[in-house]
Amino acid sequence: MDEYRIEELAREAGVPVRTLRYYQERRLLPPPRRQGRVGWYSAAHLERLRLITRLLERGYRLDGIEELLAAADQGREVTELLGLAAAAGEPWAEGRPSSVTAEELDGLLGGQLTPELLAEAVELGYVRVEGDRYVISSTRLLETTVELVRAGIPLRAVLAVSWELEASFDRMAFAFFQLARTHLVDSEDLTETVGRLRPVVRAVADEHFGRAMDRRIHAELDRWSSPD
Repeated sequence: MDEYRIEELAREAGVPVRTLRYYQERRLLPPPRRQGRVGWYSAAHLERLRLITRLLERGYRLDGIEELLAAADQGREVTELLGLAAAAGEPWAEGRPSSVTAEELDGLLGGQLTPELLAEAVELGYVRVEGDRYVISSTRLLETTVELVRAGIPLRAVLAVSWELEASFDRMAFAFFQLARTHLVDSEDLTETVGRLRPVVRAVADEHFGRAMDRRIHAELDRWSSPD
């Protein structure tokens, strides 16, 4: 087919219609050609949807995909970025998804999972609701959250900090990605190079976080010990 109605396009791409509409709201997908009240989508729309799906499967977040597609729409060269995405291989996040019931998740979180906090966790990308079950994007993050809640930190406070962490690590990931884009994209064996540097990048991130914690602890101790 040369053109598709929205239901036909969603079926061909293997995504729900509501997901397709969400992509349109985020401007990940260009608007369709309008003929009266009917929107007609082209093969280019279908290829765009399939590209989004491939990038999501590789662990990309929608905001990162949005940047890539915006660059393409502005006529900038992004083939090297997509090549780098392919070279990245397996997702960098090590946490694997799991599925639990609402009751199980609320029990793990000490009965603190209100509808408001659930909506926040969904927006963060930590939880996806599928019928009567919740799909957790990372078991490692869930286990960490459970331990923090059991230690006495309210779930609301954990999620508030999560927003800050997401923003901070997004900036860090962007910095490393720009380094790779600028200096590694012409490497003869990009896949091997990225694979070799993966543990190096993780070590740098871990060390910088450790240094920041040391600075913060010493600063707070000095403040507490200083006379008023």
